[in-house]
Amino acid sequence: MKKFLNTPDSYVADGLAGLAAAHPTLTVVTGAAPFVRRTAPTRPGKVALISGGGSGHEPLHAGFVGVGMLDAACPGEVFTSPVPGQMVAAAQAVDGGAGVVFVVKNYTGDVLNFRMAAELADEEAGIVVETVLVDDDVAVQDSTWTAGRRGTGATLLVEKLAGALAERGADLAAVADLGRRVNANARSFAVALTGCTTPANGKPGFLLPEDEMEVGVGIHGEPGRRRQKLASAREVAELALDAILAEPLFADDAEPADVIVMVNGLGATPLSELYILFNEVSRALTGRGVTIARSLVGNYVTSLDMAGASFTLCRVDDELLELWDAPVNAPALRWGL
Repeated sequence: MKKFLNTPDSYVADGLAGLAAAHPTLTVVTGAAPFVRRTAPTRPGKVALISGGGSGHEPLHAGFVGVGMLDAACPGEVFTSPVPGQMVAAAQAVDGGAGVVFVVKNYTGDVLNFRMAAELADEEAGIVVETVLVDDDVAVQDSTWTAGRRGTGATLLVEKLAGALAERGADLAAVADLGRRVNANARSFAVALTGCTTPANGKPGFLLPEDEMEVGVGIHGEPGRRRQKLASAREVAELALDAILAEPLFADDAEPADVIVMVNGLGATPLSELYILFNEVSRALTGRGVTIARSLVGNYVTSLDMAGASFTLCRVDDELLELWDAPVNAPALRWGL
């Protein structure tokens, strides 16, 4: 294993310290219940958005704390859910009196801990919490990590679009409903060329022969639908789109689809290769009568040093496009300001 670190045990804490040093708009709260929050206090009457999960997926989630997106993020250890005390502390710190929306990826530990945190926040601090569960991955229905589909790339879209609505002053129910609608409109699929290496283990979670790839992989390196021979960028884009567009969201609707497309790197894929994949996605969608209304290409929801890419499509209307275009100022996503 070759990584830039001090010790495996301090990996997450050192990274958070560096994040705060690089971005004065963020404050890292340390101690028994660490979390990252906006340095500026929450505007009174504004709904607060909090997300979180295991570290190793950066910039998700702490990189999306900022104006127009999250108010706070709760990082666990690498690929390990944060604990309820972190979410409760974060909720108490950023609640503006209008309630809090938890954005939760569908992984068993995250779901249980965020659910407990919502109950504790209500009981201990009188904070009303709504939860948006993200379960966009079409690769597998169940896995060793989840009951139901995994939450992956659509998490970013939920955080951006719901965050924009909260910034406008919408109430708690409206923000949560919007987040659920985005999740219902989004589907994702990922392909990996290598496994990833966690600092604690020091070796890849799985090994692939040089001429094979994992199709339908999860963001923790969970196995997907199958292993197959390495394919061209065009073939990879086509197989991902075949899986996504086979969903009733797209297949049962005769109306042409307008979509936000995200081609996301899993940590070790060069940007040039992601643009090659996006070009193939663009070509394929044009041939299928799907219009790319907005696009995002880069490393946003990663799996440490995994070589691979995920593909996310989200059906949009004028309201969602307006929210997508709304200003955002977070370390890993910034426009309109």
